[in-house]
Amino acid sequence: MSKPKIALVIGSVRPNRFADKPAAWFKELADQRDDLDFEIVDLKDYPLPHFDEVASSLYAPSKSEVAQRWQKLVDSYDGFVFTAAEYSRGPTGVLKNALDYAYAEWNRKPVSFIGYGGVGGARAVEQLRLHAIELQMVPTRNAVHIVWGDMAQVASGAKTLAELEHLNAAAKGTLDELAWWAKLLKTARAEDAAAKVAKAA
Repeated sequence: MSKPKIALVIGSVRPNRFADKPAAWFKELADQRDDLDFEIVDLKDYPLPHFDEVASSLYAPSKSEVAQRWQKLVDSYDGFVFTAAEYSRGPTGVLKNALDYAYAEWNRKPVSFIGYGGVGGARAVEQLRLHAIELQMVPTRNAVHIVWGDMAQVASGAKTLAELEHLNAAAKGTLDELAWWAKLLKTARAEDAAAKVAKAA
């Protein structure tokens, strides 16, 4: 079986977003491994309208062409990592909207988080874990939390994320757990698909 394919989703579309820095850093760490295949997915490339479909895609096909492209893309991955900025103690609206525009495509896949903000994006990540469970995903316990002090050092150019060892350790733990679940769930989904084919034959 091929390596699990993981989308590193940049969960902010602001022009001055911090998200590009942790995304690039995390992908560089991920690319050093031989058990996962990572790609960056930028929500700027999928300008989804505010959810205005007649129903969730669980119940009715989406009419939006962008939503259809988004669902097809989500379906092509075996797991996800979201950058999670925290605004007003929650995740960005654009990321929540992107989650709402798919359903079955998220099912039975693992998801990890790179939170950033006042408390390392912890409150945004906690909410996203609840959304993930409702979408039948498997949120990992391990995550990366980049607090204001770390962000300030990186934004000023005093440090890079790669120079902050506590974040490198958190990233490694997150990747190890994500890889375990991604391989397990990819195998299980393949077995389910094979069983459906055999039943239909």
